[in-house]
Amino acid sequence: MQNRKMNLLHTLSHIILTVLIISQIILTFFLYNLAGIEIIRNIGWIILFISAIFGWLPIFELRRKGGVQKGQSFVKTTVFVDNGIYAIVRHPQFLGGIFLGLALILIAQNWLVTFIGIPVMIIFYLGIVEGDKSGIEKFGDVYKRYMQKVPRANFLLGIMRVLRRNVIS
Repeated sequence: MQNRKMNLLHTLSHIILTVLIISQIILTFFLYNLAGIEIIRNIGWIILFISAIFGWLPIFELRRKGGVQKGQSFVKTTVFVDNGIYAIVRHPQFLGGIFLGLALILIAQNWLVTFIGIPVMIIFYLGIVEGDKSGIEKFGDVYKRYMQKVPRANFLLGIMRVLRRNVIS
C-alpha cells in the first residue's frame, strides 16, 4: 500500500511538473515583455543555453557509461556513473530543469511566468533530494562517498573541484 501511494504521488508530481513547464514555455512566448530589461533577458538566454547542456548531456553520458541495455531508457543504468557531467553535479538533468524555469522567468519578465516558474524550480529541487535517496538505495556506500565528493546542485563548486582534482593528479 505504501509503495502504491508513493508511485501515485511520484506520477502526480510528474504530471503537475509537465503541465507547469509547458505552461511556462507557452506563456513565455505569449507574454514576452519587449519593454523588459535587456541585460536580464540576455542572462536568461545564457541560462537557457546552460540548461540545455545540463538537460541533454546526461542522456549521452548514461547511455555510453551507465551499462544501459540496448533498447532501454537511459535511466535504466546498471553501472554507477560519476565522471563527465556527473563529476560536476549529482543530478544534472534536475539542475537543467531548475535553470530552465529560471531562464524563462528572466526572458519573459512577466509575473505569471514567474508565478509558474517558482514551483517548477522547487519541484525540480525536490527531485534532486529524492534522487539522492534513490541513489543511496541503489548504490549504497558508493553513492554516499559520491555525495561527499560531488555537490548536489552547485555546478560552479563542482567545476572547481574537478579542476582541483585534475591539477593535483
